[in-house]
Amino acid sequence: MKVIGAGFGRTGTASLKAALEHIGHGPCYHMFEVIAQPTRIRPWASALDGERVDWDQVFAGFESTVDWPGCAFWQQLMERYPDAKVVLTVRDPLRWYESTYNTIYQFVKNGSEADERFGADPDMLALRPTIERMVWNGTFDGRFEDRDHAIEVFERHNAEVQRIVPPERLLVFEVKQGWGPLCEFLGVDVPEEDFPHVNDSASMTDLAEQIRSEGRVPSPFAGQG
Repeated sequence: MKVIGAGFGRTGTASLKAALEHIGHGPCYHMFEVIAQPTRIRPWASALDGERVDWDQVFAGFESTVDWPGCAFWQQLMERYPDAKVVLTVRDPLRWYESTYNTIYQFVKNGSEADERFGADPDMLALRPTIERMVWNGTFDGRFEDRDHAIEVFERHNAEVQRIVPPERLLVFEVKQGWGPLCEFLGVDVPEEDFPHVNDSASMTDLAEQIRSEGRVPSPFAGQG
């Protein structure tokens, strides 16, 4: 594990995933991987139960992680992988809330629709309640619809990461900054290609269905180079 993403979802994590994979720090584990292979949700459910989790097995084949579910366990991962660097993706709190509410949070509110579309896949059906337990009822105390509370949690999380992670091990990063800060932090050359700006603003249900049908997460750099 080379890079641990501590930023919440909807802070540019899909773009960061693509960027890390392009500069040799991939594959990168993201919620997309869980959607593509729903059996991956099982150890995360165990972690929520306080059970011992073999992180090496969870991340076998991956060199980085961003987004949920990994960011919910960033401290455990930082301790397990002491040589890994930490990237905290951030954005304007109000824009983050609106983006999150209008996309991935709707996956919770439209749960019955998602269940019908994914049919009888038990692992896929377990995904939504596990993430609801981890994120919406866990991180946000079941109060995500309270905008002020959600933003307070978001800002408190970002402050805690910056307080705990040693400065030399942490990059606070907005994806609009592009390659420069990220490549300097990781000690790699800046690619010739533009920094990826992945548009994953479709509904969570539609996005999940697309990834599940393809069985993989497409790269914005596919066909380049």
